[in-house]
Amino acid sequence: MGISKRRPWGSTDVKQLGLIASILSLGYVFWIVGAMEMIERLAYYGVRAVCGLYAKSPISQGGLGITPTQFGTILMVWSGFQGTIPIFVGGLADRYGYKLMIGVSTCIKICAYLIMAALHSYYGFMLGAICLATGTAIFKPGIQGTLAKATNRSNSSMAWGIFYQTVNIGGFLGPLLAGLMRKMDWKFVFIACACIIACNFLLLLTYKEPGKEERLAALAERKAQGNAQKSLAAETWHELWRPELISFLAIFTGFYFMFNSLFDVLPLHLDDWVDTRDIVNSVSRVVDMQNKVVSFVCILDKTGTRIQPEGLLNVNSGMIMLFCFFFAWLSSKMKILRSIALGTALASLALCFIGMANTGWLALVSVAVFSVGEMLSSPKFSEYVGSHLAPADKKAMYLGLGQMSFAIGSTIEGIVGPSLYDHFASKDRLARQLLQNEHGWSAENIAAVPQGEAFHKLVEVTGQNADALTKSLYHANSVGDIWYIMAAVGFLTAALILGYGAWASKRQRRAAEGKTETSSAEERSAT
Repeated sequence: MGISKRRPWGSTDVKQLGLIASILSLGYVFWIVGAMEMIERLAYYGVRAVCGLYAKSPISQGGLGITPTQFGTILMVWSGFQGTIPIFVGGLADRYGYKLMIGVSTCIKICAYLIMAALHSYYGFMLGAICLATGTAIFKPGIQGTLAKATNRSNSSMAWGIFYQTVNIGGFLGPLLAGLMRKMDWKFVFIACACIIACNFLLLLTYKEPGKEERLAALAERKAQGNAQKSLAAETWHELWRPELISFLAIFTGFYFMFNSLFDVLPLHLDDWVDTRDIVNSVSRVVDMQNKVVSFVCILDKTGTRIQPEGLLNVNSGMIMLFCFFFAWLSSKMKILRSIALGTALASLALCFIGMANTGWLALVSVAVFSVGEMLSSPKFSEYVGSHLAPADKKAMYLGLGQMSFAIGSTIEGIVGPSLYDHFASKDRLARQLLQNEHGWSAENIAAVPQGEAFHKLVEVTGQNADALTKSLYHANSVGDIWYIMAAVGFLTAALILGYGAWASKRQRRAAEGKTETSSAEERSAT
């Protein structure tokens, strides 16, 4: 097997094709993997968008009845498995085929959703989360490796943006499904997701792996020559420690720490503190919010007066689904690292907005600004790793290694984010403190109140209106501080990305100067 040609890191971005030309240049395999990712995301976000609500919901209401800190432990393990496994299986996808890995992952994910439905307990959900993380981790390198091989430098920016937009159709529909199913019973959320992910087997029948012939030919040549295949672990380890790769992944860890707080902590914050009736009342002047279709799309609660947390969060997927192609075109006009830094800064600014007030409209605007930042940054990360850094025969390996940023950032956030929320912003915990400090309840009496029901008990004791009591608790405590902490990490990451770009430029210039000197020396030697 020949030595893989490595593109000089930091090389000048290739001029991108226009919007229409980029779309027309994408082959059918691009749309097949986009559809498979869309289905996978529909099922995944059907669970991920509401799992925090399921976790903290009292047992009497069908939830797990656990604290945000306990939920954070689940998220830590979940993210750890989902982010770490691709580091090892990305190379397997390159060697043994993307189609095989996609099929295996689909089987594992079906089992994961069924475990969540069948085992209604802390450890049962933990087991289901581990299986789901494992299946997702095996799935991603095959899908993203296919995409990297099915595109080129002239259409990669638009391709990754359109791909990100396509899969967010699934990300948008998933919470809609979950919002409907959980009104009936939580287990129906998980059963529905198992049925949805099984549809990927139909698409897999039409999937043709790009580069399969070359892979098999290289394998046959290696066997004919009697060359032993390199150790996959050693090869992966060697590639990981390329300075340009490991530095970029280390910096982007901060992005995923900040990014995942929107999905792990924001639903808890929205459920506890944000009153969305201002949105419903305003929109009702233009649209009939009681219409069944409108109620379903907006994910209204059973009373039809408030938007459920997953409804507000779904603004994120909805915007990406509708506008990502535009922001992909916009970001193609920028240097790739500048686009990533700008997007990270905008997403961080959005988290600051969330911490400022608890009105429904501000929360909606915050999610919208975050979504713009995400569209400018997240697809570009995959594009940069898969199209700019990875050699042609190691696309899945590099995209798998790219999951290190997700693994570290999301795992740390999984335990830190919910724990910070639990200690400083959890309505249930603050209600327990008030029962003890102002109403003289003993520790034993407070402990006897089931998890998730302390605020309802406080309403009974004080005789106050639940909304008025919520406002009182909100203004008496520093509920928004957690969002400023998350935002600070994001702003620091954006600054480091710009610094990385400057370091990259110097490294590129030195490499170019070194090549020029070497070439001149060879010419003098030849004469």
